[in-house]
Amino acid sequence: MLGLEPQVLLLLLVCLIAACAFEFVNGFHDTANAVATVIYTNTLRPWVAVIWSAFWNFIGVFGGGIGVAMGIVYLLPVESLVDQNIYHGIAMVGALILAAIIWNVGTWYYGIPASSSHALIGSILGVGIAFSLLPGANSAAVNWSKATETGIALLVGPLFGFTLTIILMFVLKRFVKSKAIFKEPHKRKPPPLWIRLILIATCTLVSFFHGSNDGQKGVGLVMLILIGILPFKFALDASKNPLDMRASLTKVEQVMSRVNASELAPDEQKALQEINQQTATLDRIFAGKTDVKQLPETDRFQIRKAILLTYSRAKKLTGSERVSLSPQDRKTYDAAIEDMRGFTDYAPKWVILIVSLSLGIGTMVGWKRIVVTIGERIGKEHLTYAQGASSELVAATMIGLSTQLHLPSSTTHVLSSAIAGSMVANRGIKNLNPQMVRNIALAWVLTLPVTMVLSGVLFLLFRALL
Repeated sequence: MLGLEPQVLLLLLVCLIAACAFEFVNGFHDTANAVATVIYTNTLRPWVAVIWSAFWNFIGVFGGGIGVAMGIVYLLPVESLVDQNIYHGIAMVGALILAAIIWNVGTWYYGIPASSSHALIGSILGVGIAFSLLPGANSAAVNWSKATETGIALLVGPLFGFTLTIILMFVLKRFVKSKAIFKEPHKRKPPPLWIRLILIATCTLVSFFHGSNDGQKGVGLVMLILIGILPFKFALDASKNPLDMRASLTKVEQVMSRVNASELAPDEQKALQEINQQTATLDRIFAGKTDVKQLPETDRFQIRKAILLTYSRAKKLTGSERVSLSPQDRKTYDAAIEDMRGFTDYAPKWVILIVSLSLGIGTMVGWKRIVVTIGERIGKEHLTYAQGASSELVAATMIGLSTQLHLPSSTTHVLSSAIAGSMVANRGIKNLNPQMVRNIALAWVLTLPVTMVLSGVLFLLFRALL
């Protein structure tokens, strides 16, 4: 099956199951982010809330595209790490999955709202850094520009969540005449219908956008597994004919031929040389081919590598002030390289399906521990209707924007900080529970370094064993 030896096929299945387990854990770890407010305000019964949230998480995975997923894939340049030893690919994906799951389960057990996004990203970075320590390894084992972009997004999200919720709470107090939304909910009675509908709407939005962002991380993780272990089969979108990119390749070559090498800095000249080498490689692979069946399967990974290297080097060139290209040339290049990347930036429908099912099922399990923390322990008062609605509205907006920008967002930290902001807006900084806030902040600070070290150690151990 898939041309693999039985033991390798078994390891592949184990890795895929582990990836689904990560997304399952992500589901029950992050369920509270969407359902805590509707449960603690008696808007919905707990099981109705988690089933409703699970449904919209499932839908969100399908509606979110694959932009965030590809961001996760490109954190770790698999094209630089994968070699002919398939067990090395297994060591890579096994280490990062196991490290992320260990941290997620541990923080869930102690009821600490830690970030699944941080855990996964830290694990990926740890594997990349550990790979660079191996003798003769490629030093470019981590895409640091993408890692920096991702880190800034994860840092800014909670800060904006905290600040915007405080502003929204003040706006509500200023313009909403009904004082019922600022009072502690009745222990048994549901809120007034209009408040109930708002809270259900915000719960739905957080669930959908959580699926659209966090679900994509699972899709990216599965694609890392498939590309790492089966690079020849999953390097390119199997539903497309690679020969169809030749027209776009010609346009890229024409634009790059107009770049004057004598005007460039030495590092830019080297980048231009590498671009020409990669496009020449693609020309050689496509030469004389009239049918996709004439294209050896082993060339598919080489095509992927050439496309991505061309894109990364050309991106550096086109951003340089020393490169004088006309607006039309830049437009032609952008359209051509976008078409070529359509062959590498993809995820099969079955991958999206198993991730959405894992996330949706996980959402319905194990939600109570984190719900108690969100609803009772961040602040010193019971969550009010206004606090719940404003926190979730801000969180949904932040996560939705991150998805549109193809950036990962930590649902846990954005919502936790938003709830903390709502508590501060109500009665000041003294309204926060200092012990729980410290625990959340500590988890936020420790997640990246702990998962990086854990995944790096596991990777080196697996490489030694395999």
